[in-house]
Amino acid sequence: MKPFIMFVVAAAITCAAPAFAENAQITNMQILIDKVKADKKLLIASNMVLTDKESADFWPLYDGYQKELEQLNQHLGGVINEYAEAYNKGSVPDDVAKNLINEALKTEGAEVKMRREYAEKLTKVLPAHKVARYLQMENKIRAAIKFDLAANIPLME
Repeated sequence: MKPFIMFVVAAAITCAAPAFAENAQITNMQILIDKVKADKKLLIASNMVLTDKESADFWPLYDGYQKELEQLNQHLGGVINEYAEAYNKGSVPDDVAKNLINEALKTEGAEVKMRREYAEKLTKVLPAHKVARYLQMENKIRAAIKFDLAANIPLME
């Protein structure tokens, strides 16, 4: 369980990385991001029991999902960064708050849409119970990351 917790903490850091990275730390952060991605893939691989055929069909879809998820993470990082900048200046103006709400909801909606699309693609190459297992793992990882972000992002004043 301890490696999973370490993985979740590292994954949470990578989600927030765009908001706090400095030029001198970018290389180290990229190394951490690459390690987290590899650890996540290993975690998924060790918890999915796939035949050779299923594996050949699953991993390209996994990679596509992760690529799209990374784009959503980058967008979310931008929203967090915008909030951090506004929060550090004092009271967040209503127009900025409205924009942050819209962007956060847009990201959440895009993530749900993406999950539905990939669930459909995955059910074409895997039995439904294996698709459900994979989506459960993704959901648990995302929930842990979102919990960490929520714990570290202050409420708007």
